[in-house]
Amino acid sequence: MTRPDPRNTAALSAALSRAVDLSALKARADAARTAPAGQPSGTAPAPAATSEHVVDVTEATFQAEVVEGSLQVPVIVALVAGWSGQSQQLVALLEKLAGEFKGAWRLAKVDIETSPRIGQLFGAQAVPMTIAVAAGQPVEAFGDIPPEPQLRQWLTSLVDALRDRLPGIRAAEAGGVDADPDAEPEPEPEDPRFVAAETALDGGDYAAAEAAYQAILDSEPANEQASAALVQVRFIARTQATDPSVIVRADTSPEDFDAQRAAADLEVAGQQVEKAFGRLITAVRRASGEDRDKVRGHLVGLFDLFSPDDPRVAKARRDLASALF
Repeated sequence: MTRPDPRNTAALSAALSRAVDLSALKARADAARTAPAGQPSGTAPAPAATSEHVVDVTEATFQAEVVEGSLQVPVIVALVAGWSGQSQQLVALLEKLAGEFKGAWRLAKVDIETSPRIGQLFGAQAVPMTIAVAAGQPVEAFGDIPPEPQLRQWLTSLVDALRDRLPGIRAAEAGGVDADPDAEPEPEPEDPRFVAAETALDGGDYAAAEAAYQAILDSEPANEQASAALVQVRFIARTQATDPSVIVRADTSPEDFDAQRAAADLEVAGQQVEKAFGRLITAVRRASGEDRDKVRGHLVGLFDLFSPDDPRVAKARRDLASALF
């Protein structure tokens, strides 16, 4: 099980957040909350709290409990199923530890049988699976059930790494959460440059968002958050401007390398990552000259959307090397 390095947490968060898009569940939850009165499923049900620091989460409550909740403290999302004995073991262990940490992190239990979209969101292949979400983004994940001392050490390292980034951690450790549950921790001051970029992105003005992130990088070339965001914005803008029918064109015209690149973008956006990588590696083998360079460069650019140690990226890099040499 990987432990966070306090020196690298911001970079790790930026990398992993690009591999898991929480916006689909956010939109679904927002729609549920704002649907007209009387519409089926129009009102998000209240979360079922099993203890002060443990909550049962559904697709309707995911935005409030996980995404928004993780702006204060890390939220440990446990993907489980009622038929899985290992799921019950993991939940029991996490519930015990949640009590020990007294609000420095929260446990969100998700039954993937009743909320399958959340499992799909995180690419869960089996249960149980555990994901740590901080500041609205997934930062770490594992699929095993570690021994209690190892899990406690991992949680301690996670809290230590995020203490200066999430205001609710210090409040919980100081007794603020337990002493006054209605008290709101002081939010960290927001960087107005990032606020402007995110506002443009939320409004669908991708050109303005790209310009804002680029301006940050022009003054701070080593700013990893801006660099990661710029890659993501460019990718989103590209996919939004792509006609979905290009996938059919790519499948029926293997030598149309422009179509192969566009189709791969849409497949990555649709979480078909291995298929997209395989498509471009096949295109590299078919192409030559300038076409080959363009396809290779496009594939390498897609790698930047993921964590460097993502196994899908590692395999694709090996396959690309084989195709080239």
